[in-house]
Amino acid sequence: MNKRTLYIILAFLVLLILSYLNYKKNALFILDGFTQGTTYHIVYKQPYSPGFFLNRNIHDYQEEIDSLLMEFDMSLSAYLPESVISRINNNDKDVKVDSLFSKVFYKAKEVNEISDGAFDITVGPLVNAWGFGTELREKIDSALIDSLIQFVGMDKVQIENERVIKSDPGVKLDVNAIAQGYSVDIVSGFLSNKGINNFLVEIGGEIRAAGTKKRGTPWKVGVDKPYDYNFIPGQDLQVILTLEDNCMATSGNYRKFFEENGVKYSHSINPKTGYPVRHNLLSVTVTAQDCISADAFATVFMIIGLERSKKLVKKLDGIEAYFIYSDDKGDFCAEFTDAFREIIVEVPE
Repeated sequence: MNKRTLYIILAFLVLLILSYLNYKKNALFILDGFTQGTTYHIVYKQPYSPGFFLNRNIHDYQEEIDSLLMEFDMSLSAYLPESVISRINNNDKDVKVDSLFSKVFYKAKEVNEISDGAFDITVGPLVNAWGFGTELREKIDSALIDSLIQFVGMDKVQIENERVIKSDPGVKLDVNAIAQGYSVDIVSGFLSNKGINNFLVEIGGEIRAAGTKKRGTPWKVGVDKPYDYNFIPGQDLQVILTLEDNCMATSGNYRKFFEENGVKYSHSINPKTGYPVRHNLLSVTVTAQDCISADAFATVFMIIGLERSKKLVKKLDGIEAYFIYSDDKGDFCAEFTDAFREIIVEVPE
């Protein structure tokens, strides 16, 4: 074999190796699973540690993440009778709160104050009565609402010495409007601690994105059109966004609702009236630096409606919003904060 042929073969092998290593460097790891009565979808790019034909850092974190989410459910899922929150709701005097519960509780207190009571995790008795919680829907009338609303109010519950103190045994907590967003933060923190800087975590539609996806391109996410029975995420999009080192949560009245005698009742319960909200705001997408905040304020905006939301969001640092509402003709309309405009990349026809 002459030198020229040898050089060609060596050059080819070098290109082959570099191509393979580049593939490994840019390869994305994808995990899917179930948690909190919904699904999760996680994509991450492993940090590159060169070895011969291998990225030695490639690791499947499915088992660890599933364990993390199970621990989360054992704290905050009202659908597990042995969870911390279920035991609190059932007035178990021996249960102590953990760090997960405490974080959600104090964040809920904070958002409750900012929203003038529109966000309230003591709304549990009302959520259950309307059939949006762990119990079957009751026959609703004003007398029932009056009997339940007396148990609603963040002033009726506090944490003392690692225990939740309730002013009345009838007080029940519902953290569904904030816990899912926090679970995204928990999983994202786990990945960051593993040295992974490029990932997207989505749990039940709540999202955190960090870094970039394959070959340095930004993460893109969609916002669903909020028409009734649009149950398949991503099937019919209102807008497509880029999400860079930020979180996103969407709340709407187009998936969780029921109709009775021609009237639509949504899962967004106003804690001050005891009844589902009825206004022209169909969905709200919120971005924030943490998903627990995005999730909570998306709920706040759905409770207080479009006009009050536009005033409140201007006062909130780091919170941006995209509002979809129906006009007098029933057509979809959108309004959004100035900073939100910068992440819109496409409006599908």
